[in-house]
Amino acid sequence: MDILFTIGSFVVALAILIAVHEFGHFWVARRLGVKVLRFSIGFGRPLLRVQRHPDATEYVLALVPLGGYVKMLDEREEEVPAAQAHLAFNRQALWKRSAIVVAGPLFNFLFAIFAYWAIFMSGDSGLRPIVGEVEPQSIAAAAGFQSGDELIRVGDREAGSWETALIAFVGKSLDGRELSVQVRDASGRELTRWIPSDAVQSLAEEPDLLGRLGLSPKRPTLPAVIGELVPGEAAEGAGLESGDRILSADGRPIEGWPDWVGVVREHPDQTLSIEIERADGERLALSITPRSAQVEGETIGRIGAGVLVPDGLMDDYSVEVRYGPVESLDRAVSKTVEMSVMTLRVVGRMLIGQASVENLSGPITIAETAGRTASYGLESFVKFLAVVSISLGILNLLPVPVLDGGHLLYFFIEWVKGSPLSEEAQMQGQKIGLFLLAALMSLAFYLDLSRLLG
Repeated sequence: MDILFTIGSFVVALAILIAVHEFGHFWVARRLGVKVLRFSIGFGRPLLRVQRHPDATEYVLALVPLGGYVKMLDEREEEVPAAQAHLAFNRQALWKRSAIVVAGPLFNFLFAIFAYWAIFMSGDSGLRPIVGEVEPQSIAAAAGFQSGDELIRVGDREAGSWETALIAFVGKSLDGRELSVQVRDASGRELTRWIPSDAVQSLAEEPDLLGRLGLSPKRPTLPAVIGELVPGEAAEGAGLESGDRILSADGRPIEGWPDWVGVVREHPDQTLSIEIERADGERLALSITPRSAQVEGETIGRIGAGVLVPDGLMDDYSVEVRYGPVESLDRAVSKTVEMSVMTLRVVGRMLIGQASVENLSGPITIAETAGRTASYGLESFVKFLAVVSISLGILNLLPVPVLDGGHLLYFFIEWVKGSPLSEEAQMQGQKIGLFLLAALMSLAFYLDLSRLLG
């Protein structure tokens, strides 16, 4: 994937989610009578400033797009003219300050609801949950899963697509009880596969749930037919044409496009003798020498040719559901609540050591996912934004000083004792919060690098 496209997708995703979060603080603060001095997307040196007049809110787009902030009038930070003291954040009633703080995470959840609502309205597409390969000696093999099984229900949840099936598996793995999976086998019979409780509990231990199960989705075989050719590259130089089917390479039969890609990658700067079949049925013998290329430190071969995807190839493997406005809203709210609860439960299990910390994602993994989902299309990218928005809302509600949840914790203590915490206590809390946040980010970044470096 092009690194510039990945970085661009990551920046766009961050900008949208940060803007949504900070707009929540901004909008509620303004509605409750607090003066907002600055609304900033990003930190550091401002790249763009907009301010209608000296007393208006300053809107800033800053250099480092890894966060944002809303600066409000506050007597604890600077001197406030007596005529504007009633507009200061610190002068507001406790419920108003709490509402302003909670508005950021709340808007992240509202964004997720809106995103899912739009998807359900326009059509939620996915891959039919048909089993491809079942790994021997795996959990799925022990439960009796067979190639060709189509998942109908996971526990009490419908499995309309692999996406919904996986979400159901994750949710049920947190329950740790014996799990029933209703399937329709290749002959059309409806059967129930049972996964024992100990195996269900182990599913939460690894982020690769399908790998842990020992299942892989069934996908259509992509024929080894040449599509678009890159001018001046090895494929064009060897005489290949769009529509040519690769039959064999060095005597090795080529069953599909993945076989052909594998052969090309394994033979950089090495001549291959290939047999092809033209669109008119003519068979030819050609020679081609893949050019070497460096990808993630590995030398591979490339020929400069894409695959020709037949029309309707995915028709039997894809599924789409669409609902009306009201039902879409109901399903969007339910899905947002479900994803939020599931995320909280996973975080809880990680804290007590019952789930792998590899479930954490740092900036590198998030950037890669942003680029990948954006390359799949708008629907996948919007789903990605919804999931990250939910995670951002939950993260900010954790009772850790420096986060919104930390401020809410301070407000709760203030409500209980009838007066605010001392500045010294708040400063110590801020130091602890910064340490915990730095430790979490360091762990996530370390995990990112571990994945990147294998």
